[in-house]
Amino acid sequence: MKETFLVKHAVGGRSFIDTAKQPLPYAFKQDGDNWVFKVQTAKSEIIDELLKWKDELNVFVFQVFENEPTRKVWFYVNEGPVYYDEASSHLVIVAQSRIEYIPDQFSDQVSQL
Repeated sequence: MKETFLVKHAVGGRSFIDTAKQPLPYAFKQDGDNWVFKVQTAKSEIIDELLKWKDELNVFVFQVFENEPTRKVWFYVNEGPVYYDEASSHLVIVAQSRIEYIPDQFSDQVSQL
């Protein structure tokens, strides 16, 4: 499986992180009702700008399989927290909601809700 990680501004659609264009080490896990993302990255102007919009972020994980349709997982960061940990050089994003779907089947999946 190949995976792409994106962090975008929810309103404007501006991409802050896109591992398809610039690979970065990251990991995520579920923690209770939240999903915690840790991205290893240097502090930069892009990270500073991302932090300004921390209450309006969408996080996406695209999972591309060899013999299955691509799966898109959409996480919404509502009230964070979102912060940069200087000691570990990690951006930490906590998302509160998650929607998983197959883009080619999205309209079918929505009509079943």
